[in-house]
Amino acid sequence: MSSTNVPLPSVRTVQRLAFIGTGNMNGAILRGILAGGFAAGNITATVRGSEKAAKLADDTGVQTLATHDDPGANTRAVAGADVVFLGVKPVGIQDACREIAGSLSPETVVVSVAAAVTTSMIEAALPAGQPVVRSMPNTPLTVGKGVVALAGGTSASDADVAAVVDLFSGAGLVRVVPEDQLDAVSAVSGSGPAYAFYLAEAMAKAGEQLGLDADLSRDLARATVAGAGAMLDDPQADPTALRTAVTSPNGTTQAALEGFDAAGIPAGIASGARAAAERAAEITRELAG
Repeated sequence: MSSTNVPLPSVRTVQRLAFIGTGNMNGAILRGILAGGFAAGNITATVRGSEKAAKLADDTGVQTLATHDDPGANTRAVAGADVVFLGVKPVGIQDACREIAGSLSPETVVVSVAAAVTTSMIEAALPAGQPVVRSMPNTPLTVGKGVVALAGGTSASDADVAAVVDLFSGAGLVRVVPEDQLDAVSAVSGSGPAYAFYLAEAMAKAGEQLGLDADLSRDLARATVAGAGAMLDDPQADPTALRTAVTSPNGTTQAALEGFDAAGIPAGIASGARAAAERAAEITRELAG
């Protein structure tokens, strides 16, 4: 499923991919791209250890290199790649860019999945004019239900961004946004899965307080949140309409929702999201030094 808020041009041809640092998030992106039909034989990925490299190769069929055993693995991985996904931690993004800079072709699109690292910071560590796309994915990518926001850097063409949209589309919903909105996106969808898990935890604890067995209450909460999420998976689904449909006047659900309002739950969620966005901006300032 792919959706953008602006029309995108024809996608440029992408034949080879490289994944630098293939941990949980980059690994989820890799699997989503494979699920979309991209040939495993045209992908090279790097991880730190040889055991993880062997497991990733067995699981996915991609060529996998271990940087612990081969100091030149990253530079060899990106040679000839049309798109490179950088999955290293934010503090290591610029060093990784400097490491691979000399092995990139001028047309290679460098995609960062690291939070808080701006395109300008990435561009500063790469050759002048290198196309850069910054992404803000979330963890449901691991089950093909992710949300990814993308913002192109100063040298990324519309076709470059469209190519990255196409690659991500196998793993979830894709939106193209201005880069200055990515902190807000992070506060809603980047951190959002934790909010849903937090809700499930709170529901389970509430069930226990009402006398339910702990395991039963956890199962009820987990399955309910998952089921509600599945109902929202339809692109036409309206959360307000769905909530209204299950809220009978003067019924138990209405009583619960009024209790949430009285406890300030909506304001608390807004406050938490604001704190997440502010922290993202703060991390960017810290990394910029």
